[in-house]
Amino acid sequence: MRQTPSLAAGKPGMEPPEPAGSPLLQGREFVWEDADFARVQALIYQRAGISLHDGKHAMVYSRLSRRLRETGYNSFRDYLSWLEKHDGPEWQEFVNALTTNLTAFFREPHHFEILSSHLRSKPGASWRVWCNAASTGEEPYSIVMTALEALGAKAAFKLWASDIDSRVLATAATGVYRTENLKGLSPERLQRFFLKGKGANAGMARVKPELQQLIEFLSVNLIRDDWPFREPFDVVFCRNVMIYFDAATQRRVLERIHRVMKPGGMLFVGHAENFSESRDLFTLRGKTVYERR
Repeated sequence: MRQTPSLAAGKPGMEPPEPAGSPLLQGREFVWEDADFARVQALIYQRAGISLHDGKHAMVYSRLSRRLRETGYNSFRDYLSWLEKHDGPEWQEFVNALTTNLTAFFREPHHFEILSSHLRSKPGASWRVWCNAASTGEEPYSIVMTALEALGAKAAFKLWASDIDSRVLATAATGVYRTENLKGLSPERLQRFFLKGKGANAGMARVKPELQQLIEFLSVNLIRDDWPFREPFDVVFCRNVMIYFDAATQRRVLERIHRVMKPGGMLFVGHAENFSESRDLFTLRGKTVYERR
């Protein structure tokens, strides 16, 4: 967004402050204009449904500058023009650069307590669960740990973990984490579900194969019509995703999620998300937990 010039603008020998998108901003490696930001806004909305508000100038410049260095372009104008004309792997890098991945094991813990109770309420059932914002894996592994604790090691349970960001999805599939990122886990969970690194891997931990074998990692773009699922889900985790979509996109994605869920299935969403306008699809059953109508 452009700033209002200061009163100093009319004084001899003094210049007004530069607008946010100005190419003259001090320390900028590349020319960065409001027109460039507007193009990025349009492209990421078209490709991933993400609505970037005007306060994201600095974040977008910082993250996409790396793509200019990697691809050898000297200006955002040229890079974006090239991107628009080609449907190649750089689009994935563009999306990866602009997606935000904040996650932790058992984030919003009340959800896992509700999930555990829900799983225990149907002993002997076969469970299909989808986590559609897998990020670096903490959420899907938390779901699987909850399932194993609630149902036992021989449970009929399968989790599909997806993300639009291919880079974080690869990290999730690897299942290796710094031990400092596991501090919120109980000693019992650490012992049961993780292998502690030794020697060159000291300070790291890997999830045990019993967790990984219950998860299928795959890339899914929520705003596209090419979801690969053939059978409906009992539970869907779609947490802290919709906050990046406008109302129209939220509605379209919710309609698609509704179509891939069983009647009575549970939808878990983020603490800042509210879908009261979609009561025809989902009924609120708890704090940020909905039931598929």
